[in-house]
Amino acid sequence: MTEARRRIAVVTTSRADYSHLYWPLRLLAEDARVELKLIVMGAHLSPEFGATIEEIEKDGFAIASRIECLLSSDSDVGMAKTIGVATLSLADTLGELRPDILLLIADRYELLAPAAVALALRIPIAHIEGGEVSEGAIDDAVRNALTKMAHLHFTSTFAARERIIAMGEEPWRVTRAGAPSLDHLRRSKLLLREEIEAKLGVRLEESAMVIAYHPVTLAADTLEEKDELFAALRGTQGQLIFCYPNADAGSRTLIARTREFLAERGNCRIFVNFDALTYWSLLRHAQVFLGNSSSGIMETASFAVPTVNIGERQRGRERAANVIDAVANCEAIRAAISRARSREFRESLRGMTNPYGDGKASEKILEVLTSSPLGGDLLVKRAMALKAESAARMP
Repeated sequence: MTEARRRIAVVTTSRADYSHLYWPLRLLAEDARVELKLIVMGAHLSPEFGATIEEIEKDGFAIASRIECLLSSDSDVGMAKTIGVATLSLADTLGELRPDILLLIADRYELLAPAAVALALRIPIAHIEGGEVSEGAIDDAVRNALTKMAHLHFTSTFAARERIIAMGEEPWRVTRAGAPSLDHLRRSKLLLREEIEAKLGVRLEESAMVIAYHPVTLAADTLEEKDELFAALRGTQGQLIFCYPNADAGSRTLIARTREFLAERGNCRIFVNFDALTYWSLLRHAQVFLGNSSSGIMETASFAVPTVNIGERQRGRERAANVIDAVANCEAIRAAISRARSREFRESLRGMTNPYGDGKASEKILEVLTSSPLGGDLLVKRAMALKAESAARMP
């Protein structure tokens, strides 16, 4: 008797998580044991943020459901309402699909919606990139909430695995897979410099600095650091390449401020969206990465790109030797950029390794998703005994 295929639903909400999910999605789509149901929502459907659903379609993935939920708002109230709109739509979608497992990744606030719906519908959740730390953003609380709502965990680092187990999750549920975004290094052919230039329509200089800066969502003023950032950049030499910020409270104001800066300075560009291959290829040729994005910590290490991490957003996240932390102060940022560009610092990074994995995460994720128990054995989690309880039971 032929075993029924596992129905695995995957949610993607933005360009950032799609680049991480690409290879897990590819392997799931190609596996005869799996019936993949891809749910695309949020910023993917927004022309303002690049309508990146078109990239997903171009990559050949069948889309099971498209969910419009991102409010055209620049406030925290808009973020909260986005969660509500997504929850209503996902209740119908997941209620109809009833997947065996729902796969989520990382820590975007809108992922609280599919997690809450799956919990109510008794759908087991698998979560990628839990156990990490970013104390300066609401992402930290979202990530930890998703961890406790999930039934299978795929961590990027060994420390993250230990942190999830310390949160009370059973060890058999937690797999250190590595960050799946790094699979692009092993599975994709990166673009040459001239290919990047042709694709972006810009000459890539040796001094190119890639900048990915997002609102600090845990701060009362999510853009409280921006003036110091732009003051520091005003006196910085070389080519600047900005990536669009996430769709968070303050993002539209930040985009407008960036465009004003571009008009004042020259020799810089802003791009609404990079596909994963272009982004990784650009990182490989960048002299420096600057901002407060997790990409500057998780991914730049694979190329030993000197990285200036600004402010509070990524505080506490495990990092490699290529990361220089700078408080959100003009002079501190300039000093960090100067150090990052120095020959001494660049040479000190020779032979460094990336703690976030080796580019083989997708295979590990596929193996667990296709072999783990289903039903009650997966859905019902057992509480881990406290040390005091264990001691009391000893004769």
